Amino acid sequence: MNINHITLRKLFGDFWKIKDHKEIPPIPLVPKDDPTTLFTGSGMQQLVPYLLGEPHPLGKRLYNIQPCLRAQDIEEVGDNRHDTFFEMMGNWSLGDYFKREQLTWFWEFLTKVLKLPKEKLYVTVFKETKEIKADQESYKIWKSLGVPENHIFKYGADKNWWSRAGTPDKMPKGEPGGPDSEVFFEFTQVVHDKKYGEKCHPNCQCGRFLEIGNSVFMEYQKAPSGAFLELPQKNVDFGGGIERLIMALENQPDQFKTSLYYPIIQEIEKITNKSYHDEKSKPAMRIISDHIKASTFLINDGVLPSNKEQGYILRRLLRRSVVKLHQLKEDFESTDFEKIVKKITNIYNIKINTEVITQEVGHFIKTLERGIKEIKKIENITGKIAFDFYQSYGFPLELTKEFFKEKGQKINRQEFLAEFEKHKKLSRSASGGKFKGGLADHGKQVTRYHTATHLLHQALFDVLENDVRQEGSNITSERLRFDFYSTKKPIKEDIKKVEIIINEKINKSLEVSFKIMPRSEAEKLGAKAFFREKYPDIVKVYFIGSSTSPEQNFYSKEFCAGPHVKNTKEIGKISVYKFEKIGSNLYRIYAK
Repeated sequence: MNINHITLRKLFGDFWKIKDHKEIPPIPLVPKDDPTTLFTGSGMQQLVPYLLGEPHPLGKRLYNIQPCLRAQDIEEVGDNRHDTFFEMMGNWSLGDYFKREQLTWFWEFLTKVLKLPKEKLYVTVFKETKEIKADQESYKIWKSLGVPENHIFKYGADKNWWSRAGTPDKMPKGEPGGPDSEVFFEFTQVVHDKKYGEKCHPNCQCGRFLEIGNSVFMEYQKAPSGAFLELPQKNVDFGGGIERLIMALENQPDQFKTSLYYPIIQEIEKITNKSYHDEKSKPAMRIISDHIKASTFLINDGVLPSNKEQGYILRRLLRRSVVKLHQLKEDFESTDFEKIVKKITNIYNIKINTEVITQEVGHFIKTLERGIKEIKKIENITGKIAFDFYQSYGFPLELTKEFFKEKGQKINRQEFLAEFEKHKKLSRSASGGKFKGGLADHGKQVTRYHTATHLLHQALFDVLENDVRQEGSNITSERLRFDFYSTKKPIKEDIKKVEIIINEKINKSLEVSFKIMPRSEAEKLGAKAFFREKYPDIVKVYFIGSSTSPEQNFYSKEFCAGPHVKNTKEIGKISVYKFEKIGSNLYRIYAK
């Protein structure tokens, strides 16, 4: 069936609407209120409070399509299926329907709506562990849907269990989790490689099978005793990648030959005068197409290259693309990247400022040229020196190896990898473990700071007037950080006034409450919103003010789903300890 990504999105949305689901808009790639992770890495990230029992403004049946980025997969890109940027289609039941409806409906979507051939679909279910019994219910449902026994596979907790902390033994007390059931598509044209095992099966890594959807059944909670008790509210959390479903629909085992990637690959072939079918060129072309796509979406979400956090990842993606393009063609121009970006923006119908990419690439090309001059001066290469060049100039090991092969020298690969592991450990600690995938901290201090950002946001309006726009926030248990845009340049005295206003409101012991209401009504009341975020028709609005005041007279009114105190007196004194300019009309405040 000829279904492109635009049609697939519509079919998915229409299907769940018929089943009484409401669409929740996607959140930005850089989540506003979750300092535990650099990027939105899954569709469920914004739903954690609701999966834990908080009522969602839109009800119990939800669906969405969420752009995601997983920076920890950067080094994996180059094979036929790994990517850093992807889009996750999801549907949720918050204490409403459960296994029977979910599996029946997903099977209906795959076989009747998308018309995927049943004989190419395989399913997996949870096999029992010491603590938890096997998911016999899902097994029986699949059989009742006509899935033959030889297409149903049982796996342990390492494959068919979900919790935020991993397998049941790793779950902390009080953590929810449950079995999952996955659906795989078989590419019959791929011959099984016995280096992955004697027999092929859905979780084999040979490339014959591809997971296209995962239904998580959150039905247990780990008790203080370590036993697993059934949750009073049982949830369904489904995720299926657009890129993977397109692979199945096009019967294409190479993701980079699907309609979502091949036009980009063809542009790279044109620029480099190399063929994707040449096994030497293929990994580099895959890396360039994935990394430039991820960079395009990051820039579209307001990220700029820098040496910190999200900006560092963007810089790394772009630099890695430059090195890979250099391997394919030495005399390329920074404007070649504009041509690649144009293919991406055409596929997704978006626009970005390509100058961000061409400037960053232009600077790095000069760095690369300096690195080539420096590497030519080295008499004897070691693994450590090779790693230093990787760090300073972005030289991958393969490129350095090529230079020294001509001199008849070999690089100690183990020494290089040992240095690389040291660097990875440092990077992980420097980013504060921010690859957990959104285990948002709702501790007491974070909750206090979260409410304080609402006071800060309004106080900035009081002092700088109506040209203030929130650009993002980052809250930890140590401090809050608030980024904003203002055409009026704030001076030291302005920031002092803001601090005074915040503490006045805290000392007044103002009530903090919320109301679920239509978005149009919230906008009429003047509730503030984060401009990068799309909001559904029904929203949650937090109010700060005297409970006797009419809603329009509350001090602060803001769209928000994060954790809050019940009264401003719980926040305690707030001090602004740092204020800085971070860009054109962009400013950052740190407070604690």
